[in-house]
Amino acid sequence: QVQLVESGGGLVQPGGSLRLSCRASGSIFGINTMEWYRQAPGKERELVASIIPGGTTTYVDSVKGRFTVSRDNAKNTVYLQMNSLKPEDTAVYYCNMIVRGFDNQWRPNWGQGTQVTVSS
Repeated sequence: QVQLVESGGGLVQPGGSLRLSCRASGSIFGINTMEWYRQAPGKERELVASIIPGGTTTYVDSVKGRFTVSRDNAKNTVYLQMNSLKPEDTAVYYCNMIVRGFDNQWRPNWGQGTQVTVSS
């Protein structure tokens, strides 16, 4: 079993910053892509940022230049640095990791979600 635990969400004013963390633990024999998704009320979940083992990153257009995704492979952890936050960034943020388990199969694993609210 693999568990992902997120932290770092909260309430911040427009223009402020937050840093999300997501750490994986359990039966881990490798981690491939690490991703951050978000889901706002009444909207579908969207992919915000991703990072592969070599460090290549991708971002949805709405966060380019403001958000930075990074990973610490030794700690099985992915981060999302969010700067210049806007009210439209308000959502529940979820991490997802593609993890190889004891059976050598790769599977997606999700965090529990952390609320980010941008409001004055």
